[in-house]
Amino acid sequence: MKKTKLAILSGVSWVFLSLCISCTGGKNINATIQETTEAKYGWILGAQAYTFKKFTFSEALQKIDSCGLKYVEAYPGQPIGEGIAGTMHFSMDLATRAKVKKMLADRGIQMLAYGVVKASGAAQWEKAFEFGKFMGVRTITCEPAEADLDIVSALCDKYQINAAIHNHPPPTAYWSPDAVLNAVKGRSARLGVCADVGHWVRSGLDPLECVKKLSGRILHFHFKDISQVENRSESEVIWGKGLCKIPAVIQEMKVQDFKGMISVEYEHNLSNQVGPVKESIRYFRNELK
Repeated sequence: MKKTKLAILSGVSWVFLSLCISCTGGKNINATIQETTEAKYGWILGAQAYTFKKFTFSEALQKIDSCGLKYVEAYPGQPIGEGIAGTMHFSMDLATRAKVKKMLADRGIQMLAYGVVKASGAAQWEKAFEFGKFMGVRTITCEPAEADLDIVSALCDKYQINAAIHNHPPPTAYWSPDAVLNAVKGRSARLGVCADVGHWVRSGLDPLECVKKLSGRILHFHFKDISQVENRSESEVIWGKGLCKIPAVIQEMKVQDFKGMISVEYEHNLSNQVGPVKESIRYFRNELK
């Protein structure tokens, strides 16, 4: 790499950067990393495809690209599109995987995360990790049954893929930081947390305190902002306008030296999310500046 590029990349972990390159076959990812405000912190800003759940995965990629993002967290239930049968479920056959991988390459978007996965038993979890490896996924967001935690932990090390436990609100198993900390205790360092700041608010918790409590175990973020705990479908707002303490959470991420992907989520007004997503991204990057 030339010296001029080295200067631009000051502050970016070489280990982190090499992982990015290995996940993409070296395809032009350097330019994207250099151009983003969040890159100097070792952060990758992408979108959870569930934001565009009313559309096919192919259409979601187009919308993500129009928001100026180059990374996606795919979710299992979304129809693939472009005449390809089936959904983005990890059980898809090899021929379908190859078509999806080409679709991503054609769009210039990297699928660095996948989830939220709720598999059951060793065979299903193995299939999910094998799919993730094929697709170049770095983190699988998931909600494993307690009986499957050792299985998931072992697969993290086998496939060198992170598993980040996600916190849907009660009555789900991992709604509180204490429950997640208990789940990862004594297991692989690659088994950690997918911190969904909006769901913590919906669970009656302080998102900043949750992030602090989980210091060192957060591998992935789901970012949303909500204006009220009730009326879930109507409560999501542009980042910085709700109850999720986004500026304080960002500062704590810096304090913890977080490295990883942040998935944009916006589930309100599902036919027209591009505008609010763009505004949230603009707000986020202005906060970093």
